[in-house]
Amino acid sequence: MDKLGAMRVYVSVVEERGFTAASRALRMPLPTVCRKIAELENHLEAQLLLRSTRKVSPTETGIRYYEDVRRIIEEIDGAERSASGEFEYAKGLLTITAPSLFGRLHVLPVIHEFMQLHEGIEARLFFTNQVLDLPEEHVDVAFRIGELPESSATAIKIGTLRQVTCASREYIATHGKPTSPSELSSHQCITFSRQGGPIPWQYRQPSGKLQTINVKSRLLLDSVETAVESTLQNFGISRLYSYQAAQHVADERLEILLEEFEIEPVPISIVFPHSIRKPRKVRAFVDFAVPAFKATLLAIDKACESKASRRKKSGVAG
Repeated sequence: MDKLGAMRVYVSVVEERGFTAASRALRMPLPTVCRKIAELENHLEAQLLLRSTRKVSPTETGIRYYEDVRRIIEEIDGAERSASGEFEYAKGLLTITAPSLFGRLHVLPVIHEFMQLHEGIEARLFFTNQVLDLPEEHVDVAFRIGELPESSATAIKIGTLRQVTCASREYIATHGKPTSPSELSSHQCITFSRQGGPIPWQYRQPSGKLQTINVKSRLLLDSVETAVESTLQNFGISRLYSYQAAQHVADERLEILLEEFEIEPVPISIVFPHSIRKPRKVRAFVDFAVPAFKATLLAIDKACESKASRRKKSGVAG
């Protein structure tokens, strides 16, 4: 029996939650997957999996065995990568995930630059607004916007993003400019949500108290790209992250509103799985990306500065 091969099959069956899914993931015939698990259980003289018509799940013994075997496989794979130079040279497949629009606008150009410097790097990109599980999806590096949950992953904060309220110059000329969050109720608003209903907008009053505004949506969209486009087409007021609006503000197609009522900016971080020894490709990319994105976020902040903010910084009165 190929013990290591059977161990890899077992780990895949547990992680894929079934024989058929493991067969697809491993590109191995289903009968072969079943045979290898049976051989492993016979060899160990222990039942590792509970099988039913609806699901496959590890027994208590199977859970402990999975944890031990996965660690062994990771150590073996690490030794192979070390022998092949992966820990010494930036080479191999680098898998990166980021929010869709942020990925296309800001992550992709940095990846292009990084790959030009490291010819041995190949990249696989997931630009999605879904939060992927890093080990399960074999992701090396993730860009995350917002507060991070408790995790064993390593995170480096690279900056913050404002949540800005904005409208086109044409919309403002026709409908006027709200001077306080409460005035939004009399305006046409564009909201973005995948939850089925608009998400309330929050603002901070001069007293420091948070104010929640249930805006009335003229357009409720499930894509931030269409929210940006609809704002540019004068359909109403939207609330966006600063990176989504920055270029259009700089081009004077959008104007930021209610700036003095904005809530605290949200953090943006680079996240990667924790390990004692990181592959060189991950270390090299993180070292390259952190200063690049800090500069990018500063440029976004500058693009989104209002004329009043710029006057204040320069010390020029009203």
